[in-house]
Amino acid sequence: MRNDDLVDDHTATIQASWQRCEEYGLSHQSSPHLERLPEADYRNLQWMYGDLVKTTATEVLPYYENILSNSKCMVMLADAKGQVLQSWGDSRFVTPQQKPFFREGVSWQERTNGTNAIGTVLASGQPVQVLRDEHYLKANRFMIGSAAPIYDANHDLLGVLDVSSDAYLPQAHTLGMVRLMSQSVENRLIFKKFADEHFLITFNTNIDTLDSQWSGLLVVNEDGMIISANRRAELLLSFELSMINISDVFDTRFFDMKHQPDNLPMRLRTQHGYQMQAIIRKPTQAIVDAVDFRNTPTKNTAPTHSPTVSLNRISFGDPRVDKCVQQASRLIEKDIPILIHGETGVGKEVFVKALHEHSSRHQHSLVAVNCAAIPSELVESELFGYVKGAFTGANQKGAIGLIRKAHKGTLFLDEIGEMPTKAQARLLRVLQERKVTPLGSTESFPIDIRLISATNRSLKDEVQQNNFRQDLYYRVSGLNLELPPLRERLDKRQLIQEIYKMEASPEQTHPLSEQLLHLFEQHPWPGNIRQLVSVIQIALAMADSDPINSSHLPDDFFNDLENSPLAMAQAADTVASLQHGHPAISLDSQITHSDIKTTDTLSDDIQAQTLNMFEYYEGNVSKTAKALNISRNTLYKRLKVAGIR
Repeated sequence: MRNDDLVDDHTATIQASWQRCEEYGLSHQSSPHLERLPEADYRNLQWMYGDLVKTTATEVLPYYENILSNSKCMVMLADAKGQVLQSWGDSRFVTPQQKPFFREGVSWQERTNGTNAIGTVLASGQPVQVLRDEHYLKANRFMIGSAAPIYDANHDLLGVLDVSSDAYLPQAHTLGMVRLMSQSVENRLIFKKFADEHFLITFNTNIDTLDSQWSGLLVVNEDGMIISANRRAELLLSFELSMINISDVFDTRFFDMKHQPDNLPMRLRTQHGYQMQAIIRKPTQAIVDAVDFRNTPTKNTAPTHSPTVSLNRISFGDPRVDKCVQQASRLIEKDIPILIHGETGVGKEVFVKALHEHSSRHQHSLVAVNCAAIPSELVESELFGYVKGAFTGANQKGAIGLIRKAHKGTLFLDEIGEMPTKAQARLLRVLQERKVTPLGSTESFPIDIRLISATNRSLKDEVQQNNFRQDLYYRVSGLNLELPPLRERLDKRQLIQEIYKMEASPEQTHPLSEQLLHLFEQHPWPGNIRQLVSVIQIALAMADSDPINSSHLPDDFFNDLENSPLAMAQAADTVASLQHGHPAISLDSQITHSDIKTTDTLSDDIQAQTLNMFEYYEGNVSKTAKALNISRNTLYKRLKVAGIR
């Protein structure tokens, strides 16, 4: 960045701060407001920020002792609210009247003290040097303040480091030193948090600067996933690094990195083609169970279940689902796109996750994109990424985009039929060329992805209505799969029992009763598996450690039954049995000739299911009735209505 640009940015920062001060009702003659925490609150603050204070005092400041001791200046460390945590250095330039403002627990927010280094860093999120006359309050124009933010491993603002003195001239070297100090604090905090159980990769453009605080720092787990990085790493590599595989960043296998000798520099090449020098540090302790630091469960967290269901647990004997599993598992290693059809809630995303884990790409990212959930004006920037300044409101660092995050992994485009036409054209070009060009850039990046798409509508109809590009349709629909709705699945009973086992806590040992299973089997399930999971979760929560009965089921469960005459007729006695505690009588015997006459109003899906199963079992009445979980008499009646018997 040119010096003129730096001056312009600095001027804009100070002007924005002065405008905020005016909005706060301050004037240049306003007196600074001494706002200090009570002693008990300050002790609590010290406890909360103990690691930050200790790291700054014992691991960073000693390296700058000679510089600081030869100048009349004070170093202040503040929290994310501008409250002073600790101060060091020479306070002789401060008058007795001003000294209370430099004590621990005092707030330096702009709202109370006008433009100042700490408060303005909090407001802008950027390093800043506030000269004497740039302080909004005249009472503070006895000093120059240079401050820089400190961010934690999540890139959330943790605090501010400030150096203040009574110098008259601008001190560019002081601001540079403060920025280096804050970066040093961030790096040390990352080392302390992750060095025991994770790989740490330090890298820079030159081998001579590898030990510099300006080097990039990556935290990588045993599987090669980047779970944290310092801000310098993202700046050097020019894209976001959270939860992508290290082999998507450098053109080197993580296996080779893991076996590189400690502290021996290694040459790496980025996916952009830049050469880097790196040092890999192995975990200092044996890895027991590396946990993503952003998802660490608290002690009070409810039991959670594995988010990924293995492919062999997708089906429990339904022929249509079995066929989907067999076909998809054979093609997942081929460069053939897969398009999954199915109603909302049938488990398309669960199927895709299982398929990804079954594939050779499971060590790389599965990036799921719900095309219907992204605002139409943001779809392109989210999918394809963008460079700095590509549009108003763009992230200052740019963004890699979801497609590039799926490099060497799997890209899942859910509800692809909802994608805006303009984005469809860009996606088609990406799939044809296997390259992504971020918005605002002329540079293209090669991608290696396995594409799976899903929709709950007919894309052929969308093509005919000019809502979906025909050329894109043929690009995404290599293998077409149809996941059946829950009401049509022949393995419904086994699936219900499996989901119940997955959702039940160790304290909930009662199995589902036969009556309840029968009730679940007769339900039309308009929301499919998603609704089933929700109903079971609610019932388990209501029942606590008791067996589930109908009183634990939500009202809309029974509303759905009422809206389905056949299901209601078949389920009525089961409900009564559950409510009164006696065994259910035969439900099939309750369906009379008058019921048969009303089947014209029943769901076409039920009739279609009956005929499909009858055909599947080649007219065998016993097998068909058993598969549909109905009596032979009921099957005969349905076939009679259909004109077959």
